[in-house]
Amino acid sequence: MRRGICLLPYDLALAAAPHVYRGSMYTQRSMPEQDLLELMIRAAVQAGRAAFQVYQGHFEVQLKADDSPVTAADHAAEQIILEYLARHAPDLPIIAEEQVALGRVPQHGKNILLVDPLDGTREFIKRNGEFTVNIALVRDGSPVLGVVYAPAISALFAGNALAGEAWRSSQEPAAAEANREPIKVRAVPAEGITVVASRSHRSPETDAYLAGYRVAHMVSVGSSLKFCKVAAGEADLYPRLGTTMEWDTAAGQAVLTAAGGRVLTGEPATLEYGKPEYRNPWFVATGSAEVLPLNSSP
Repeated sequence: MRRGICLLPYDLALAAAPHVYRGSMYTQRSMPEQDLLELMIRAAVQAGRAAFQVYQGHFEVQLKADDSPVTAADHAAEQIILEYLARHAPDLPIIAEEQVALGRVPQHGKNILLVDPLDGTREFIKRNGEFTVNIALVRDGSPVLGVVYAPAISALFAGNALAGEAWRSSQEPAAAEANREPIKVRAVPAEGITVVASRSHRSPETDAYLAGYRVAHMVSVGSSLKFCKVAAGEADLYPRLGTTMEWDTAAGQAVLTAAGGRVLTGEPATLEYGKPEYRNPWFVATGSAEVLPLNSSP
């Protein structure tokens, strides 16, 4: 797949940037977090460009063993990410959605990269633009670096939870690096909260849970963009009372945490990673809104 990918202005700008070490291979001990984040961003943009090329043309949809859809864009984007990160961060195990579906799971400890090459495949198929490339670094069970890239709407979000820094940019797939704008969660408006909910996975349980809040606005959004809406201060709460996997949420959680938010489960406790089968419990992502208890979770 990569034979058709060339260095476009964004890649050339990153290759020359002082915060990226050129021609080097990193280890977990030697790589500063910000440098690794820049590598993750570059991988996400290249993968997003490949996915967007598929999105613009004709593509077929297949079903995986769990009946979830998959396209050529999922595979092309994942291959680019795997090859790029394996070359530049070779000692970080990568847990990637399509590889897991094929039974290919590397041995790993508490430090891993989680990859969802195309989050929101249903949105991709509907051609509404709300699909993302997600890459996250998890350390000791917590997502500490995250990149969420939506190439069809030119939206790039990144966060370093260790530094408490998150930002977004209007990054077009084939353009030079766009200006970065810091983002933070907002205080809850007096009129009530804005809730972002899944466009394709809304459930009766979610509606029942939200009955306990003073909701001023409801917004349906696909993929990990829901986390990013809260992180950017455009919404206050994202409840997910349904099944998700760790690669679905890690990057968005890292961005939200870096912007000052939290992702809580029913204990309540922060959503953690490295669980059996990489399956998440129900959770609520919040900016500064108080979170009501989750009564149950699968």
